[in-house]
Amino acid sequence: MKKSIIIFYALLLYALIQLISWGTLVVRLQPSRMTMIMGEGSVFLFLLCIGGYFLHQSLKREDKLREQQQNFLMSITHELKSPLAAIKLSIQTIVKRDLDKARQVSLLNNSLKDIERLDDLVENMLLATKIENRSYSFPKEEFNFSELVYKITDRLQVHSCGNEQLINAQIQPNLQIVGDKFALSSVVTNLIENAVKYSSPCDEINVALDKVDGHLRLSVTDKGPGISDAEKMLIFDKFYRVGNENVRKAKGTGLGLFIVKEVLQYHDADITVKDNLPQGSIFEVTFS
Repeated sequence: MKKSIIIFYALLLYALIQLISWGTLVVRLQPSRMTMIMGEGSVFLFLLCIGGYFLHQSLKREDKLREQQQNFLMSITHELKSPLAAIKLSIQTIVKRDLDKARQVSLLNNSLKDIERLDDLVENMLLATKIENRSYSFPKEEFNFSELVYKITDRLQVHSCGNEQLINAQIQPNLQIVGDKFALSSVVTNLIENAVKYSSPCDEINVALDKVDGHLRLSVTDKGPGISDAEKMLIFDKFYRVGNENVRKAKGTGLGLFIVKEVLQYHDADITVKDNLPQGSIFEVTFS
């Protein structure tokens, strides 16, 4: 990329030198045409600078996209390796050791959770690709949204704090919605997983679903580091992740919130990001 920028500026400099040299030569040969040469040269120089500016911006965007894609590949590799390593360790433990039934069931349940995590990751990549290619049709049906949110919340429950409940669900029962069940399940999963990912161990996460003024409202609240005002709109861009690309520690692929935004647009729903004072973020989805 740096080589392309160097070549671009070299060509720009060459064009400027040629413009000045030819203009000077014409003026020497025909001094009466100086005004015309100055006018046409100024217009050409202006257009050249405008074109150079937009080309430079395009090169910068391409460089940024390439960096994000490289980070995506590294992130996806890590996201795939971690659950695979955990599954492999659990199965090896079951095979090599004489464990009691309860311990075997526990290890198998942990492996199932890791498999579900891999499944979510693969589904995210497939859905993001289909949405971007406009090849996903978003088939809609009426279903119990409360039940869907409850099942996802229960599945993503983290038990790293003993018997404490990490995800506090306040779900109004039997709320119906017309929409794509698969795509909306991806929305709920991504929002809750993001809250878990950016929260410290044992921090409580609140998931609420209710009906306000005839509209369904889903909110996911965390106590993580929060999101700056400058980044609140950028977080929905593909591959974008909060923080500096080189020092970021949180896992993720940068696809989750991109999928959330695209799916909600097809369901005439709005999403807002608010500060959860004194610390954290609130993602609030309102269905029309």
